[in-house]
Amino acid sequence: MSSAAHSATSQPRRTAGASSSRKVLQLLLSFTEGRAESSVAELATLIGTPVATTYRYVALLKELQLLEEGRAGRYRVTSQVMPLARAAQQANDLTRLARPAMEEAARKLHESIMLFQQFGDTAVCAELVENDPGVRPVFTAGHSMALGRGASGKMLLAILPEYERERIVSSIALRQGPAYRDEIQRAALNRYALSADEAPDGVWACSVPVPYSGHRPSVLTMAAPSARLTDEAKRIAVTTLQVTAARVHSAVSSYP
Repeated sequence: MSSAAHSATSQPRRTAGASSSRKVLQLLLSFTEGRAESSVAELATLIGTPVATTYRYVALLKELQLLEEGRAGRYRVTSQVMPLARAAQQANDLTRLARPAMEEAARKLHESIMLFQQFGDTAVCAELVENDPGVRPVFTAGHSMALGRGASGKMLLAILPEYERERIVSSIALRQGPAYRDEIQRAALNRYALSADEAPDGVWACSVPVPYSGHRPSVLTMAAPSARLTDEAKRIAVTTLQVTAARVHSAVSSYP
């Protein structure tokens, strides 16, 4: 693995003298698709600060129009953050270079194709190519899940350096049993991961790694309702994603 890829997976060094700023950003980042609203008490628990201190952080984010108060004293992120999300997409070379190959795979499989990337202990959907705009995809761009969950989270976990992978695998295996460790080892060996009825129910997904090439760990994923996929369709999906990942790697490698 290249040093650039290693630095992408490693936890960055903590910046001295920025504890309050760090907590404010942690508070903002605690809002996700699955946690769209939170009370101040909930936010205080999430970021580990006293309620009074958390109120000040919330007041600052309200002043900047990044948070607003909704029903029953619960807070939510405003649309002010959306230009930031679009800027992140446009600045991500990998998503731009991967899109043509992802579009071809979506046409061949008649399903939506996603690019997930690792950020700390989270898998984030950085890009989405929809096969049919009239059909709501299983996931949307910006969707996040815990590393190790679902096909995308498992595949990302499987390609991490061993010392980072083991920390998460050990924690999950304590809850789910040793079969989970075997599953991650198979994903690392076979270079694909599968999930069924995990994230969310009724959905089958497969995920393959995109070779590092000095970038943040990334995987290509197809997810679709299990009921409409035959065993042959599932096999073709894995093979098609592997070919697509190789095309993405080639495009990235030739990019100056």
